Amino acid sequence: MGTPVFALFDTAIGRCGIVWNERAITGVQLPEANERATRKRLVRRFPTAREAMPTENVRDTIDDIVALLAGERKDLNGVALDYAQVPDFNRRVYDVARTIPAGGTLSYGEIADRLGDRNLARDVAQALGQNPFPIIVPCHRVMAAGGKMGGFSAPGGVRTKLRLLTIEGAQPSGPTLFADLPLKAAPRRRA
Repeated sequence: MGTPVFALFDTAIGRCGIVWNERAITGVQLPEANERATRKRLVRRFPTAREAMPTENVRDTIDDIVALLAGERKDLNGVALDYAQVPDFNRRVYDVARTIPAGGTLSYGEIADRLGDRNLARDVAQALGQNPFPIIVPCHRVMAAGGKMGGFSAPGGVRTKLRLLTIEGAQPSGPTLFADLPLKAAPRRRA
């Protein structure tokens, strides 16, 4: 399979990372608090990976991720992913999630329906929480029932999910994107 390699790159949401081998992309790392933390998390996830310059195909993928995170409509369905370490059920979930266009959303239950069993909604959520390819497999586009945000396992949690959905102009049905976020009291103004 060869030694995996990685590169870090700047986006509108911070410094991300991408890991690949000779076959396909093996992982994406969303930004941590700073570049050092992002690199540390990526190397912890992929301990045998070494840093390298991206190949042309990987560079194209990076460019598309950067454009998507800058608000452009980019379709990442053509990006080849290495599913060798991904359980079959998760792969099936990721394949459905990849059909959600930028600006669109599905619920965990809707993905479960597409897999043939609405009762798998919690399993779908767990699979998405293990997603090694965030952005390429757009787990941020998957909501809880009723349009609620649900969870998000990436750094920054639900706030990162909200930011990604806002960048993409997502308009889920049901409550607004802000429904699950605590409201901060407006500062009092002096008269």
